[in-house]
Amino acid sequence: MTADRLDKLDHQIIETLARDARVSNRQIAGELGVTEGTIRTRLKRLQNERLIQFTVVTDFRMAGSPNLVMMGIHADPNRVPALAKKLSDIEAISCVIVLLGRYSLLAMGLFTSLETVNELIRKKIRTLDGVRDVETLVSVRNFKYDVRLARITPLKSPSRRARAKASPARTKKPRVKSRAAK
Repeated sequence: MTADRLDKLDHQIIETLARDARVSNRQIAGELGVTEGTIRTRLKRLQNERLIQFTVVTDFRMAGSPNLVMMGIHADPNRVPALAKKLSDIEAISCVIVLLGRYSLLAMGLFTSLETVNELIRKKIRTLDGVRDVETLVSVRNFKYDVRLARITPLKSPSRRARAKASPARTKKPRVKSRAAK
């Protein structure tokens, strides 16, 4: 299933989780008028198809990197897809976006020093085939950042085993027979 084939219920589930990802399956089911099993099945399918994922978003300062840096990259149009892939492979870069307009690409990351940014640009970005120029923008103060739009904090990629263990996000508790039933 692709994102354009999500039905109304899928969208309602996603909207509910976007407001509060800690809400229980039971609460979602009650709010949307379906069974808890329906919610559990839908969530599992959405996660397996990588249409949603659950993550903890921290304040930039909590990530230990107070400088949000955006790098506007002017590139040879024929090289943009390959550059986007190569930029995505750079661990220090948390977000890569292909743009129409002033820049061909926008790369973002959190950095502890501007010297680190300078070194990254000089040694890794400007040396890539197709990069014409890089303009650096440093965030001085963030007035609004909606964490539902994009997580830009560093993420360690979990191993396949860790993803497999994490996929059954909610498990049923064993039922306990009451004493009266004995």
